[in-house]
Amino acid sequence: MADPRGFLTYRSRELPAERPVEVRIRDWKEIRDSRADGSALLKRQASRCMDCGVPFCHFSCPLGNLIPEWNDLTRRDRLPEAIERLHATNNFPDFTGRLCPAPCESGCVLGVNQEPVTIEQIEYSIVEAAWDAGLIEPRIPQFLTGRTVAVVGSGPAGLAAAQQLTRAGHTVAVYEKSDEPGGLLRYGIPGFKLEKRVVDRRLAQMRAEGTRFYTGVEVGADANGAKELLQRYDALVLAVGTPIPRDLPVDGRDLEGIHPAVDFLAQATRRVSGLPADASVDAHGKDVVVIGGGDTGSDCVGTALRQGARSVTSLEIAPRPPVERPASWPWPTFPRLFKVSSSHEEGGEVLYSTSTVEFVSDGSAGGRRLSHLRIAGVEFDGGRPVPIPGTERLIPAQLALLAMGFVGVPSRGIPDQLGLEVDSRARISRNEDFSTPVPGVFVAGDAGRGQSLVVWAIAEGRGAAASVDAYLRGTSSLPSPVKSGDVSLTP
Repeated sequence: MADPRGFLTYRSRELPAERPVEVRIRDWKEIRDSRADGSALLKRQASRCMDCGVPFCHFSCPLGNLIPEWNDLTRRDRLPEAIERLHATNNFPDFTGRLCPAPCESGCVLGVNQEPVTIEQIEYSIVEAAWDAGLIEPRIPQFLTGRTVAVVGSGPAGLAAAQQLTRAGHTVAVYEKSDEPGGLLRYGIPGFKLEKRVVDRRLAQMRAEGTRFYTGVEVGADANGAKELLQRYDALVLAVGTPIPRDLPVDGRDLEGIHPAVDFLAQATRRVSGLPADASVDAHGKDVVVIGGGDTGSDCVGTALRQGARSVTSLEIAPRPPVERPASWPWPTFPRLFKVSSSHEEGGEVLYSTSTVEFVSDGSAGGRRLSHLRIAGVEFDGGRPVPIPGTERLIPAQLALLAMGFVGVPSRGIPDQLGLEVDSRARISRNEDFSTPVPGVFVAGDAGRGQSLVVWAIAEGRGAAASVDAYLRGTSSLPSPVKSGDVSLTP
């Protein structure tokens, strides 16, 4: 430990200030105030790291990030070595430093009786300072193997796999069905959490290294598209995510004005980026109801407020979480705790223990347009929500957003064409090393794991890349931080 008394000297958890609500609500820039990210604050927080004999932050992070090492390097103001240690385990710390819920902090040993080290903020600060200092450059392979790999999907899992395989000397092509690469990083996360310049600079790095990108190509849409792709390449990595959003089949679901959250977020990003967008999927002047919590629901709230919604209400079927870690979620697991997200700081109302009973029309537009939601309070009996009699009421809503997560991948298309099995949870079945029964076909990220975190997607992309490299060359020196069956401490 570089500073054996650091955690005793600096007991408070300090984070830089965010931009004021009244300022940030007027634009789509990230809410973090980079001017407040002072080096003195970072050094104090990095000094709190105890460099534990058993660093549970490693155990809680699927990437196995070398957190005590780059904490100490930050404390000693050694940026070149800090970014090298950070990149040793993580291709995209600029993504995880913004989007990851930081299970590493829940596993921080200091968190047993103090507030944990601000690991995510230190990670973010290292990578941003490294970009500013020109320390992040393309790593062009010194030789080519002559083997080719197609990666389907350009989310974090696909990008991590593609970058690792390109650097190993393989010729890699990434296929993306949208008009720009990035997957949900591009169109599923609003700019106030992840500005698209952050994605673009990584894509530029990957293109300079040799990775090729083909957009507007939906593999599997044609009758034999996936099979033809496998015939053209030596290996195929499927990183298509979980494109089927969870629906809410209650009365009135067919009314106009009800949309999956990801569609709403994608249209908002397209509009901000100056791209063609569906004018009807807009919150301006409307009463908006977001059904479902979590990060996606929060993103919808912040987006609707920036679009000028008249009101925003979030419905969460679960009861309000506790403020303190309950006994059922002991350290170092990732607990479900009550937190006010940055979007909810900006406005809107949250109704816990509430379910949607019916989508209602007031008869306008021929009775086809949503005007209200009928909701009811619920209590849980045997783990199932049961409506509370006498609690039904109507709330206004001209736009309802379904933010209840994703179901999985469709069995038709790619799985059907390649002869792959889709299990009961709508995940593509695979082996421990990310391979499938079809030689040369591998599955990484949510498509095989189910809906998960960005840090798991990157870890799986790295693991799949190592298996593909070994398949093509007989052995591999690429790191493989996880196996497909590894279980997260994060719910």
